[in-house]
Amino acid sequence: MTTTNEPNLTCSAASAVDEPLPGTAAHATAWLCVEQPGPWGRDMIGDAVLGVELSAELGRRTAAANVRPMLVRRSGRTVATGQRTVLLASSAPGNTWCERLVIGALDELLDIDLDRLAGPPPGIGDRVTEPTVLVCAHSKRDQCCARFGRPVAAHLAATYGDMVWECSHTGGHRFAPSMIMLPTGYTYGRLDAEQSEAVVEAVVAGSVPVTGLRGRSSYTAYAQAAEVAVRSTIHASVDALTVVESQSDPVVVHTDGRRWEAHVRTRPLPPRPASCGAVPKTAEAVEVVRLRELGVQRTEG
Repeated sequence: MTTTNEPNLTCSAASAVDEPLPGTAAHATAWLCVEQPGPWGRDMIGDAVLGVELSAELGRRTAAANVRPMLVRRSGRTVATGQRTVLLASSAPGNTWCERLVIGALDELLDIDLDRLAGPPPGIGDRVTEPTVLVCAHSKRDQCCARFGRPVAAHLAATYGDMVWECSHTGGHRFAPSMIMLPTGYTYGRLDAEQSEAVVEAVVAGSVPVTGLRGRSSYTAYAQAAEVAVRSTIHASVDALTVVESQSDPVVVHTDGRRWEAHVRTRPLPPRPASCGAVPKTAEAVEVVRLRELGVQRTEG
């Protein structure tokens, strides 16, 4: 039997032994994705990949606006062309959108009012109507991301072309390959190339597949797990479900009035490496221990 503390076990293999996926998506409601075809450091801001002064200023601005900064590039070997694609997105339920613009110089990033990402589509760039697929391939953060993410990105790009980007750290490389759908923020893990293609195909058709679903980035861990639990029992479109968060018992609400209360708890897991080569540390799993359907809540009108 494979255990989490076997020597030479990758972080993703150790996690797959006993760590559930729901409730593990990194929390983010707004995104700034900057094309960087060259090499990446370990950290987009801290390693000053985009330049020391610019990175520092972007770090201050993204933190103040609660925007997650990421690097993206096309699958395979890419070279700088003098122009870069920038993706702006909101994953807030009921206000999901993505815009794309092209810049000729990196300092143009400072012309973007990041506070506007919390509102309706700002018209800073062209509206993106198809899903944007981000696949983590950030080898400087963890070898699992490159080993498992790059083949998935290449496979998807062969079918879906410019919808697909390799991206920097998505949070949770132990779930590699990790994939984020923008603008919704639904995050997936542990899917091979064929499974990933099936997920993207379903997303393009307007569904929220639950295979490999870690959660929606706009929610906290408990709310993510609650939504995944409900989606595992019913078919619902992206906008059909919202989660009313609470400390331990979030309520998932359907637009037709149905409601589910999820009793969510954490349980300790044996020590495992959060990254390949790291010292094993204790971890926790987020689990829905009971899902109870409540009475239908009718909206008066």
